[in-house]
Amino acid sequence: MVEQEQGMGIRVEAMAPEYQAQAAAWAERLGLPLADEAAGFAVQVGAEGLQVQQLGPQAPGPVRVDFVEGQAAHRRLFGGGSGQMIAKAVGIAQGVRPQVLDATAGLGKDAFVLASLGCQMTLIERQPLIAALLEDGLARGRGDGEVGPIVARMRLLVGNAIEQMRGWEGEPPQVIYLDPMFPHRDKSALVKKEMRVFRPLVGDDLDAPALLEAALALASHRVVVKRPRKAPIIDGPKPSHSLEGKSSRYDIYPKKALKA
Repeated sequence: MVEQEQGMGIRVEAMAPEYQAQAAAWAERLGLPLADEAAGFAVQVGAEGLQVQQLGPQAPGPVRVDFVEGQAAHRRLFGGGSGQMIAKAVGIAQGVRPQVLDATAGLGKDAFVLASLGCQMTLIERQPLIAALLEDGLARGRGDGEVGPIVARMRLLVGNAIEQMRGWEGEPPQVIYLDPMFPHRDKSALVKKEMRVFRPLVGDDLDAPALLEAALALASHRVVVKRPRKAPIIDGPKPSHSLEGKSSRYDIYPKKALKA
């Protein structure tokens, strides 16, 4: 069930009459109403799957997960392959494609990049609405000839990542990737649409130190934390080194060398 902050309602709506049954099913599953005139957000069900639309004047466009077209397709085809900084950060190298747990999956963009490069991915998302978008995007991706084999390497778990890592059963992931929500306060139009829509729903990850602690206890080979380039490191052990880009930084906490 999606928890709603006071004064920030979320409703589910069908984009056309033929999607009414699907909308009703999602509403029941997410514990959201089908009608709420005062809602600030709408979960919309239509021909392009599931999407979240902020309501009201000057609201940004809808947010959805699409691994087949748009930004994901462009990055898959032209993003730089294994030369990308995220690939280097998680330890991708010749003959090395680590098993990775993305414990803060969000809309799955980074996980999809790593899966497209050959990594077996487990994703954890704790916000039920974002997890629903991700599940919908994965389901649509399975039906695509090129994207289907990539999505097949992505397994989604829904729940609290700290609890799931602490109670992990079976073989631990070689690499754990964390991208906790950082407390930005920029209100400008330059802030990404996804952030403008989801920050009111998700909030900041104030438990990032506990997230890092649980990841370090579970990962067999390394933990990677993505941060804004100038952000402080997460409280706790210091990373051994970092990879810096124009806007982001990857803090790397090695435990054991990855080998082919």
